[in-house]
Amino acid sequence: MDGSVLYLTMPRITSVLVPTASQSLWILDIYGFVVGSLLITFGNIGDRYGRLRLMITGAIVFGLGSLGAAYASTPEYLIAFRGLMGLGGATLLPSGLAIVSTLFPSPRIRAKAIGIFAATFAAGFAIGPIIGGLLLQHFSWGVVFLINVPVILAFLIAAPIVLREVRATQYGRIDIPSLLLSCIGIFFVTFAIKSAAATGFTAQSSIAGGLGILALAIFLRRQLSLQFPLLDLSLFKDRIFSFAILTGLLTLVVWSAAGYLSGIYLQSVLGYEVFAAALLALPGAVVLTIACIGSSRIVEHLGHKTSLITMYFLISLGLWLLLLTTTEAGALTFVASTVIAGVGYGLSFSLVAEIAVSAVPSARAGAAGSIAETSNEIGNALGITLLGSLAALNFRLFGPGVADTLGETLNHPGISANTVLQAKEAFLSGLHLVVGAGALLTLLMGFAAWFWLPQTLSKADHSRCQNSKPAI
Repeated sequence: MDGSVLYLTMPRITSVLVPTASQSLWILDIYGFVVGSLLITFGNIGDRYGRLRLMITGAIVFGLGSLGAAYASTPEYLIAFRGLMGLGGATLLPSGLAIVSTLFPSPRIRAKAIGIFAATFAAGFAIGPIIGGLLLQHFSWGVVFLINVPVILAFLIAAPIVLREVRATQYGRIDIPSLLLSCIGIFFVTFAIKSAAATGFTAQSSIAGGLGILALAIFLRRQLSLQFPLLDLSLFKDRIFSFAILTGLLTLVVWSAAGYLSGIYLQSVLGYEVFAAALLALPGAVVLTIACIGSSRIVEHLGHKTSLITMYFLISLGLWLLLLTTTEAGALTFVASTVIAGVGYGLSFSLVAEIAVSAVPSARAGAAGSIAETSNEIGNALGITLLGSLAALNFRLFGPGVADTLGETLNHPGISANTVLQAKEAFLSGLHLVVGAGALLTLLMGFAAWFWLPQTLSKADHSRCQNSKPAI
């Protein structure tokens, strides 16, 4: 809910706080990168010391970060509080998925429960813009973060009553060097990509990128030598598991980038108000929610492999449709795009979560769930960083040269109608570049699944997994 309403609120935030192009990207994806950096760690902490206790602590941190973000007076403060929200979010996601998997030991029922769990994300995506759009008609932009507060309060009251503590004490201590290496690696790689998109390749960005890649390489190598690694790389020996995690990463890459840029397109190019843009996004979000809930039935009917291939082709088709948008019309095309792609996204969110918790013993569900959630969160942030930076670079190269972003350009005093049109056309070309790349990528992944994955999976296919429930 918080992420989807933020996409639609960014034009309002841009006009009030006037962030730079780089700061705008950091506002959007600092949350995802903090979460992505810490999910593996907190998944392991929850397994060892108690998932419910960790969730309650994280909810408090998330709530405090939301309050701070609501009243931030500068882009820097907003980025900092969004990072604090990410710290809280990193404790909530893997523990929540692990608790759900513990409540439903039957693989068949657990698959349905995980589909409903994934559907809550889609429901939040649908509800967020509607509630946010209504509130923004009467209050300032900070109200979109205050939406989180009553949700957190309700959770803090209900969680100790309806949930039970779950932990696995037989696993060793958290490896601090691994934690630091993963955080440093992700941060420096992100910084390098953002800097290159905003100002071109410099010595600073190149050094940062090199250090980030080196830190991540050392992190992965270290996991192979630890008795209790933060990231269990042995799971990736199973190509089915690996393909599912890659699916979680790539689908979130294209989903987040398309969602972010489409929100700006509807408001800043076509001129829709926030609430109207939210209503246009609602049909796709509703379809996404229904697909998550019904994913287990779809998989039972079509089979895991066919469902996966269909998922990729539907996402690709939905993205291709966005290439038909223009600076004058495209609202109906956007709705059709999100409805078609929404079925694919719904299947993806459920399948990735299902394999994460069915491939390991229940005692390690938090750590396995953290891998799936990490792929989602890093994919979400990478979509905005990589593809969002690609769109920003396109605007910087082909825009009117008044400012680095469309929002800054439109708010610049005294610009002519021709300059406005040129700015909108430059942004639209960047949007088309991004969705075209995403459509091609998902299409290729669909064909890869078609030719590379086995048609049927026997128990032998998952002999390395602790549960016999196949995920794909």
